[in-house]
Amino acid sequence: MASTAAGPSRAFQLRLNPLTGDSEWLVVDEEVDGEGAAPPLKTPAAQRQLLAATSYLDMLNDAARNRAYRRAIEAAVTDPAARVLDIGAGTGLLSMMSARALGNVRGEASGSVSACESYLPMGKLLRKVLRANRMENKVKVFHKRSDELEVGVELDSPADILVSEILDSELLGEGLIPTLQQAHDMLLVKNPKTVPYRATTYGQLVDSTFLWKMHDLHNNEANAADGVWLTPDGMENIVSVKLQQHAMQCDPLQDEIRLLSEPFKVFEFDFSERPDSHRETKITIKTTGDGCVHAIISWWVLQLDSAGSIFYSTAPRWVRQSSIEDLPKCVNDTKDWCDHWKHCVWFTQGKGAPVIKDQIVSLRASHNLTSISYQLLNTNDEACNRSLKGDQLALLPERVALYGDRYWRSALITVVKNALRDRSSQTCIVADDSIFLALLVLSLSPSSKVIAMFPGLRDKGAAYLQAVADANNFSMDQIQVIGKRVASVTADDLKHKKVNLLMGEPFYYGGEGMLPWQNLRFWNARTLLDPMLSKDALIVPCKGVLKLCAMSLPDLWRSRCSLKDVEGFDHSVVNETLGACGDLPGEQQGPCLPYYVWQCGHTKKLSKVYSLMDFNFFEPIHSCFGKTKIEFADAGTCHGFALWIDWVLDEKNSIVLSTGPDSRYWKQGVQLLSKPVEVNPADSAVHVEASFDPASGDLTFSTLFP
Repeated sequence: MASTAAGPSRAFQLRLNPLTGDSEWLVVDEEVDGEGAAPPLKTPAAQRQLLAATSYLDMLNDAARNRAYRRAIEAAVTDPAARVLDIGAGTGLLSMMSARALGNVRGEASGSVSACESYLPMGKLLRKVLRANRMENKVKVFHKRSDELEVGVELDSPADILVSEILDSELLGEGLIPTLQQAHDMLLVKNPKTVPYRATTYGQLVDSTFLWKMHDLHNNEANAADGVWLTPDGMENIVSVKLQQHAMQCDPLQDEIRLLSEPFKVFEFDFSERPDSHRETKITIKTTGDGCVHAIISWWVLQLDSAGSIFYSTAPRWVRQSSIEDLPKCVNDTKDWCDHWKHCVWFTQGKGAPVIKDQIVSLRASHNLTSISYQLLNTNDEACNRSLKGDQLALLPERVALYGDRYWRSALITVVKNALRDRSSQTCIVADDSIFLALLVLSLSPSSKVIAMFPGLRDKGAAYLQAVADANNFSMDQIQVIGKRVASVTADDLKHKKVNLLMGEPFYYGGEGMLPWQNLRFWNARTLLDPMLSKDALIVPCKGVLKLCAMSLPDLWRSRCSLKDVEGFDHSVVNETLGACGDLPGEQQGPCLPYYVWQCGHTKKLSKVYSLMDFNFFEPIHSCFGKTKIEFADAGTCHGFALWIDWVLDEKNSIVLSTGPDSRYWKQGVQLLSKPVEVNPADSAVHVEASFDPASGDLTFSTLFP
């Protein structure tokens, strides 16, 4: 949290060490010179990486958003004495728009603009942007949350106009409601002007096999019919997705989705009034086709001005391209791909709700302070959806889909069966949070002792195994859940037994969004456990292979490209800090960031897949280096490279699980070039080098086009 003192501020930014799982604190200082202005110091590398992983750059490259806010602010600021408050100011774009609009209003200029930004690293950047645009004396900045501001202390008087963009993909997740409530209670005049003026959420019923696989583990593993039951009969929901909205780019699924209703309105939120904390509504929907309701896809539309002429929509492509007249469109009806606001998916339970065309379906929608939820109702007006119980495991949709994937399960079952062959008794460590591997060994080898680290699941993992033990024919006497990181494990924890089977997927609960090679935490764990391994211990996976492919990624590159003029304001000062690509000094490139490549707008592979580096898990963790020459297979514009790890499960290299772009269950690392390069198969190639640092878990990547 940031200090609220008037002088130099200090904040502590939490960072996860990818190889140990330990949390580390980075100190963020705002150094101040004698005149009270922060000097333009270089941003530390670790802090730059954290800021680059945020959505600020993508948001500032969203031209439709910027244009809509500019027009709405210019329409709202009509009084030269207006007092404007910008909550969650970011780089200060909306504050500068407000200050400029104030200056353009005729009359004696006695108005003011106040900006609050509680995230100190962004607050430091905000001051740099203001200075670059000579606005430092026109916008008053507070490194505080809005609920820490007081009229008569920080603010001279209540604000007449509120501008804000505290919106996430679901609309409410960044605290919109409590922020508006406190602002109306303490910081604003009665009946203030607001930008945005109103937000409306919409939904649509859909049938999708892909989305079904992302939430119905029980029926998908029943189809696998391999004898391992993560969700036994009677406990169908013991492993499931959390009952919440899940942000996802749904446009790539357009050809896989069957629409079962027209879009329907869910809630309206009027920013100029104090919002309710909780609301509930019942919606009657007429279906447009036969199918099974597997999910509800949601989005929102902003009306930015009170006149109702300026809109911004996060609707899926098929809605934006439709002829439905009562759905507001974006400014100028154009909107580029962006990643900062996605669509949202709410999963129905089990196999979904079967419907026929023209059927009347009842949906109950409710919201609390931070989220919107749905319940499909049957004819008896009872909720079809079941809520999670305290002892159940809530996993991400991609993980649920993976656990139900027949090929993935079959590969691991084959490897474990081979590992257990000709060994009557095993002492096995599951070094990560894999409930599947723990169950698998226990089910296949009643005489084996399984030690589950479960460093993220901990007690929840132990309670889960207890619940499913009988259905999978094992005794809890066979299993010991350590529930802590490998670095804390001693020989006493293992009762001084030597381990002859060390396994991991690898999967670390809570770390699903990290870069692929950060799962080399498994290699670090294997190294720490080395004194406890038998001489002939089997390690699964036995190797990781860093793979890469040259890609055309025009939408992603545009969303990450360097900033210059943003609606008339110079933002070039933020480029290095936010990890932009293009037009940076010294041809420097931005950081490698994790993405689901299949969700990155238009994509095209320009080369075959190449191996760049091997990680041998039979050896202790060490630095690695690799290089290769990539020849292009297709003509196009190369914007960068997708990188991932293939996990080699056996020493014969016969069973490999890939986490590349062809699978939609994993994120890949994406390294964008500083400038796109036109390539063709006849005469284009690129030399690639990479090195892995075992101390930090970082992978550095460089390219050279001849």
